[in-house]
Amino acid sequence: MSRLISAGARYLKHRLFHMNVCDSSLISVNGKCVLSCLRTFPFYKHPLSSLSTLCSLMDEKNIVLLGAPGAGKTTVGVILGQLTGLPMIDIAELLENTWHMSVTQKLQEIGDELFLQEEGEILKRFSITRSIIALTGSNPMHPQSMYHIKKNGIVVYLDVPLKDLLERLEGMKIDHIVGLRPGVPMQEILQSRQQFYHMWYDIRVLCQFGDSAETVAEKVLDGLKRHQGSEMFISTRSTAKSPELMKDPSSFTDVLIEGLALDGGLYVPADSLPEMTVGEWQRLVEAPYTERAQVLLERSVHPDDVPAVKLREMVKRAYGQNFACNRIAPIRHLTDNQFLLELFHGPTASFKDFALQLLPQLFAYCMPRTCSYLILMTTSGDTGSAVLDGISCLSDNDKQRISVLIFFPEEGISQIQKEQMISYEGKNVKTVGVKSNFDFCQTAIKQIFTNPDYTGFLTVEYGSALSTANSINWACLLLQVIYHASAYLDLIKQGIITFGDPVDVCIPTGNFGNILAAVYAKCMGIPIRKFICASNQNNALTDFIRTGKYDLRYRIVTASLSPGLDVLRSSNVERYLHLVAHGDGQLVRELFSQLDESKHFQVPNTLLKRIQHNFVSDWCSEKECLAAIYSVHKSTGYILDPHTAVAKVVADRQQDWSCPVIISSTAHPCKFTAGVLQALRVKEISQHPSDQLQMLNSLNSLPSVHKAVLERIGKSQAQKKEACPADPSAIMDTIENFIQQKFMRVV
Repeated sequence: MSRLISAGARYLKHRLFHMNVCDSSLISVNGKCVLSCLRTFPFYKHPLSSLSTLCSLMDEKNIVLLGAPGAGKTTVGVILGQLTGLPMIDIAELLENTWHMSVTQKLQEIGDELFLQEEGEILKRFSITRSIIALTGSNPMHPQSMYHIKKNGIVVYLDVPLKDLLERLEGMKIDHIVGLRPGVPMQEILQSRQQFYHMWYDIRVLCQFGDSAETVAEKVLDGLKRHQGSEMFISTRSTAKSPELMKDPSSFTDVLIEGLALDGGLYVPADSLPEMTVGEWQRLVEAPYTERAQVLLERSVHPDDVPAVKLREMVKRAYGQNFACNRIAPIRHLTDNQFLLELFHGPTASFKDFALQLLPQLFAYCMPRTCSYLILMTTSGDTGSAVLDGISCLSDNDKQRISVLIFFPEEGISQIQKEQMISYEGKNVKTVGVKSNFDFCQTAIKQIFTNPDYTGFLTVEYGSALSTANSINWACLLLQVIYHASAYLDLIKQGIITFGDPVDVCIPTGNFGNILAAVYAKCMGIPIRKFICASNQNNALTDFIRTGKYDLRYRIVTASLSPGLDVLRSSNVERYLHLVAHGDGQLVRELFSQLDESKHFQVPNTLLKRIQHNFVSDWCSEKECLAAIYSVHKSTGYILDPHTAVAKVVADRQQDWSCPVIISSTAHPCKFTAGVLQALRVKEISQHPSDQLQMLNSLNSLPSVHKAVLERIGKSQAQKKEACPADPSAIMDTIENFIQQKFMRVV
């Protein structure tokens, strides 16, 4: 029997207070009579925090404890009362005093439907402030009463493992709750109630099996501190030592909307990412991808920016029927101790779908409705179609105020990637090819974001503000952390490892965002040992990790079969250097100013040692990439896309085979059909993308051809293709022309 049961038994045996008050006086005095019969608990200092500060932040709010029967709401409420000195109210006891009979007797007497109605009506007339309230397990099933309670309360959900709940209820001999009837298992009732708990909570406390009541109470207080506080973000180039010293610290909403910091740096959390305990991670092993995403986002996005209930709605929409595999990001054994993390089951068949199915929903929720927004971005291929698909899922009203303009290197992406993007053309979206490479496009767009004269002109003249949706945007990067954590949990679920066993990850890397998301997963508690950075012949990252020298002076981008890696200046390297430099914004500013001015920098030796402690890197030639696709298909029947093949080659060279290595399969092979067919030694290859897809499909290999890509290619034929010269002023003119067409001119 858990320690929480023991604490509950002690409470029931030695009742700390009794409420002897009649129904009429309880309701008519509007809470005053309730207060007169409560005892405030002796206050003592909590070892983890200043509770006086917490209480002052809460103003007149109640702490409302919500959870299933047996979750320990009353027991934890008593301890919270002792810790804070606030009065504690047990709703079950209040009901019993009102009805003059036990809750079980009342339920047996009138049945489920009338019980919920009467219970809800009493709660609706209940009024009190600055107290701890322990709800019954069925209170959340009455919407009107919960709206009433939530108005003056911070609702804390004690999310206890089902196994623990069943054990407690058996020990407490609970044999009658709402919904329980012959032939219906208690487990089914508890699972069905989760939907009601998810509707109301502000804070979720993820309890571990066997947690003591004291531990849970401390978690509640930690959650309340976070809820009542704020989470700030800073630029990687900020020289302030703390957010308090910054002129304008930013919230999650700010960084989501702004995308790029005004000083040219990238936004990062002012404090470290929240680290989850081993027990909390273990709670998620059996959870579906959507629940894993929900928990990690709740820990990383402040409820003032996006409440938990809104996050849940977004997560369900983002990772639902639009993914071809119901496991969303499945992990597949490839060979020996190598595993593929399949990130291509989304609607546009690339890893970018994981961020960009949810990011537009965040935009629509957080963006002020007084302004129109243009999501301005550049892509090396996959990001473009992913954000266009995400935007297409928004409501018509949101599409009226949010538009997308995407620039891409005209000859730097695959034909199928180009056809995918063009197929989304519409009133609020546009794609434009640029007669240059990705680095030029990215630099031009970053310069526009840091040009206050131009951005100010767009706002004043057209009432339109700019934002971005690639991995420059912190929110995009955050959403990628989830699948790296999920892959590790799936290896546990499959019995390959147990929690704490190390793994390596090998990721084909262009702009450094995907691999940085894996670094952040480690910061949150996933035990990743080594990060293997895989490059193609555009191998500036390989040289940087090996030498600490980022040198672009004598390099030009070479087009390849893996265009997502055709990047020399990788934006998210800046975020990683800020992390390993322990937030030294001055150093980061100096390094990237030098890169801007002279196209190279050298990190100090101390920093290089930290980088090489975690990272190894290598690169793969075109010939080796093609050979890897062929050999893997011949031996396993599985087809790798060129980016994944690059990672496979590098993993073979760099892993030491002492632990599993997870290779990120970042795109479906059908997106790069011409190169894949060449690798598989098909002699006659059609120039038409639709024909190439049919040829690939005829091989009957894994993975099967992506149906959504097939559908998209068929829609692209009638769309007009547009290109512009490699001239920043031409790009600015294109932006203004698009805004003129989309948004009403301000008079």
